[in-house]
Amino acid sequence: MKILITGGLGFIGSNFIIKLLKNKDIEITNVDAELYGSDHQNLSEIKNSDRYNFVKGNISNKKLMEEQISKCDAVVNFAAESHVDRSINDANPFLISNIRGAFTILDIITKQKKRMVQVSTDEVFGSLLNDTADEQTKFNPSSPYAATKAAAELLINSYVVTFQSDVVITRCTNNYGPRQFLEKLIPKTIILANKNFKIPIYGKGKNVRDWIYVDDHCDAVKMALLNGKSGESYNISANNEVDNLTIVKKILKIMDKPEELIEFVEDRPGHDFRYSMSSEKISNDLGWKMKTSFEEGLEKTIQWYLDNPEILSNISQTVLDPTPWKNSNN
Repeated sequence: MKILITGGLGFIGSNFIIKLLKNKDIEITNVDAELYGSDHQNLSEIKNSDRYNFVKGNISNKKLMEEQISKCDAVVNFAAESHVDRSINDANPFLISNIRGAFTILDIITKQKKRMVQVSTDEVFGSLLNDTADEQTKFNPSSPYAATKAAAELLINSYVVTFQSDVVITRCTNNYGPRQFLEKLIPKTIILANKNFKIPIYGKGKNVRDWIYVDDHCDAVKMALLNGKSGESYNISANNEVDNLTIVKKILKIMDKPEELIEFVEDRPGHDFRYSMSSEKISNDLGWKMKTSFEEGLEKTIQWYLDNPEILSNISQTVLDPTPWKNSNN
């Protein structure tokens, strides 16, 4: 089976490629624009595989994508601008990648009669004070990032209805694990704690997310690719709701660092209080189950970063910035 992965130099995409290549019957082409979240080092362990091919390019490039999709059996679209802070500062790149890019792939796979998996997010449902979203919950995005992901889903649904496009949508909660972009909460906390720098927490640190280990997410996407029903969407969650302050304290405890490193800073505009999704459908229909507990996954993640000192030493100004959405140069 020949699979085209977009955004495969990023956090989740690279973990997915490594997982798929363990199957010797799978060949992968990775199209990535090599933007700020991309890192070839993420795939250093498989870069010489004769079943892996890298193509630099943007998913909005119709000619490029037509050529690459013609050579594959299916496309898994991980490519996206995904950092909410950056979408607040400048939403335009998010419109181009998350809407225009997804549409380019969608239109081509429809004409070429290929399968597509669109990797979306729980953020399309917006903040939920008490409820838990299922696949029928209405969209209510709060950030420019979430709005672009919701727009892509609506485009896909229109193509499924109008043209019977073979597309499966997955939505996942917050991922963590090896190879994550350093501006995200967990790797940022690990890096700053390792250097005994102050760790900024937005607001009071009470915002709640459902955290899932990246390898468990990749298992779910693989199941959706191979066995997901065309036109369906599947929510993926770990039923592991934890607030940001608790997460930072857990990391500090594992790393034997003092809680005095915590520094509360101004909250981000439009910061959703809580996300929550049910993964009952994908569990019942496809047999997916979470394998990694939060405690186990967090310890594995911290150890991975500590075992890769070159990553810990490569700190950008954005990682150090306690309120990065304010900086127009990020």
